[in-house]
Amino acid sequence: MTPFKICGLTTPETVDASIAVGAAHLGFNFFPPSPRFIDPAAAAPLIARVPAGVGRVAVLVNPDDALVAAVIGAGITILQLHDAPSERIAALKSRHNLPVWLAAGVKTRADIQSAEKAAGPADLLLLDAKAPNDAPLPGGNGLAFDWRLLVDSRPGRRFGLAGGLGIGNVAEAIRLVQPALVDVASGVEERAGVKSVEKIMAFANAVRAA
Repeated sequence: MTPFKICGLTTPETVDASIAVGAAHLGFNFFPPSPRFIDPAAAAPLIARVPAGVGRVAVLVNPDDALVAAVIGAGITILQLHDAPSERIAALKSRHNLPVWLAAGVKTRADIQSAEKAAGPADLLLLDAKAPNDAPLPGGNGLAFDWRLLVDSRPGRRFGLAGGLGIGNVAEAIRLVQPALVDVASGVEERAGVKSVEKIMAFANAVRAA
């Protein structure tokens, strides 16, 4: 089964549901403008519910060193940066000895090539839909890019797929793209920032069906 990440978790019930359905990674969003934002102190007891072997991913946008230290102190095991330079990725990997993922927005084949080059030492390149120019968030907007671009423009490195994935289309995305990971946020929500236990279960079943 393709590993999957449930991103933007904020409650014990949805953390427990994500673990129960076999999520490989759980994401916690530390970017204040996001409706899924949670601060490190509030995230710590949720992260403590996650068993060993399940990734605890911090979603970060231009974080300063203090925030990085705080999320690691809360129990995070993977840092996910949005549109960060390769030098910053390398510095964080070296300083904290943790995996670092790069999330990058995609709309064209050229974007895929640029993202692959920018990822540098990142452990995973997470391809998301490029946010509209007026969007307040770099990701998590419920938008998908044209996955067919990846049929003949696959990165030559380990990559995951995010952006607009949901119960109705994740199996198609997996069959078409064959990513190392699929990542869902808004696709398992009742409304912005509020996850549904039932939708988390249905998403996991759809991944298995692929």
